[in-house]
Amino acid sequence: MNKPTKWGLIGVIVIGLAGWGIWSQMPKENEELQLADKVKSTGGGGRKALNVTAEIIKPRSLTDEIVVTGRLIPDEEVSLSFETSGKIISINFTEGSYVTKGQLLAKVNDGPLQAQLKKLESQVQLAQDRVYRQSALLEKDAVSKEAYEEARTNLASLQADIELVKENIAQTELRAPFDGIIGLRQVSEGAYASTGTIVATLTKITPLKIEFAVPERYTSSVKPGMNLTFSIEGQLERMDAKIYATESKVDQTTHTFPVRALYPNSNGALFPGRFTNIHLKTLEIPEAIAIPTESIVPEMGVDKVFLYKNGKAQPVAITKGIRNEARVQVLQGLNYGDTILTSGTMQLRTGLAVTLDEVK
Repeated sequence: MNKPTKWGLIGVIVIGLAGWGIWSQMPKENEELQLADKVKSTGGGGRKALNVTAEIIKPRSLTDEIVVTGRLIPDEEVSLSFETSGKIISINFTEGSYVTKGQLLAKVNDGPLQAQLKKLESQVQLAQDRVYRQSALLEKDAVSKEAYEEARTNLASLQADIELVKENIAQTELRAPFDGIIGLRQVSEGAYASTGTIVATLTKITPLKIEFAVPERYTSSVKPGMNLTFSIEGQLERMDAKIYATESKVDQTTHTFPVRALYPNSNGALFPGRFTNIHLKTLEIPEAIAIPTESIVPEMGVDKVFLYKNGKAQPVAITKGIRNEARVQVLQGLNYGDTILTSGTMQLRTGLAVTLDEVK
């Protein structure tokens, strides 16, 4: 048997290396074929269609609503004090209770005035008799008319003095100027009260006023007679109130327009000082083109949305109107029946292929 020659072994090795090289290149060729197929299937650019949601534009009712905060204030409130000075001899109210108009709340000493009143009243009968006698004598020409007039003047002066003393006595009494709830008293019996001494605060809470302010652009829209709803912290229920007055000018510092509304508070459940969340409708459009806020893309000072046309995204510029928490009115740029894209707006580009996952 012949042994393999040296050149024969070299030939075998060369053939083996060549075969291995061909085999090692085969996967790369397969990968290139797969990549080419993938590029072909995606339009040549490697970009797949973007999955989005859309909405067909239909007429909608849209309301322009102002949402601001305000506070409850009393219908009337006054700090009660005496009109004269003196020692307090009685306090006739219970703190935090309901009092009625004209009710006696407190009193200062009026002893000297009462004595003066009795003295004057005791002179009335004598003065009246004098006038009667002078009148009878005048009819008989037994007395001059001047004497009769003097008697009448003395009687009138006496009666005026009596009225003056009675008024001074009334000033020693502190009475409720209106119905309301009286607060905590600041004085005690026996204390000396001057005209500046605050006895207590009287507050009328039926009805209550709501004080708030709207942005200055709504100055011409907010008028007396308009209805509003409001809520307070801790309560989900909305209550109804009505605007009864507005300020005569816009606040120069805050650029807001002060407004006041009235709430009946017939059950007395609410108290002044609480903050409120106010909802005020200024305009209602029954058939508006109103689109979701998230569908609008601001770009270089222009607002635009993307329409769905022939499977692709097409931008269109719009002009906005009023808005609420979720939707914006479109005045120009869209029509009923248009299909707008409502998701993926930051990824959309002109002519981008899109797939609609959901259409509302």
